[in-house]
Amino acid sequence: MAGRECYHCKQWIEAGEEHDCWTTTETALTQDLSPDLQDAWERLRETAAAFGDQRIYASHKSVMFSRKSCYFFVRPKSKFLEVCIFLGRTLKAPQVRRFDRASKNKIFHIIQIRHRDEVEAPITDWLREAYELSDMLASNPDTIRANSTPKPGPKRKKPNATGKGVAARKSKRR
Repeated sequence: MAGRECYHCKQWIEAGEEHDCWTTTETALTQDLSPDLQDAWERLRETAAAFGDQRIYASHKSVMFSRKSCYFFVRPKSKFLEVCIFLGRTLKAPQVRRFDRASKNKIFHIIQIRHRDEVEAPITDWLREAYELSDMLASNPDTIRANSTPKPGPKRKKPNATGKGVAARKSKRR
């Protein structure tokens, strides 16, 4: 009996049988959630879907919500829903676990949701803001929000005329 075991999902695949274990669905990602997390997921999805035209799809271990580009996604975990929202500004709120710059115009914010009641303002307001920002950036990619807090880049030594940095010049002087 010819066949092989998939090294990703460990499923036995007969010779000639089609197999794609990377294909996933929203249902597959959310089916093992606790009842509280199922309720929270449903409310989160309904809230976002009500914003308007968008694409909602599963990708690897996340459910993505996008217009021209992704404006937020959800990673279902065993104890919470990890929500990543892309905004043009930094949020300073107790719900935000961490944030960092995702691109020139976007900052991602990680939020954990454990119950349906958490899917309300201000989180729903941030989702709406991200939805609208996505549309605004698609129409004008040079838009940078005025209240965005830029993250300083790494300090680099400036090269001299020969292309060598300050440290190289100092070591030659010794």
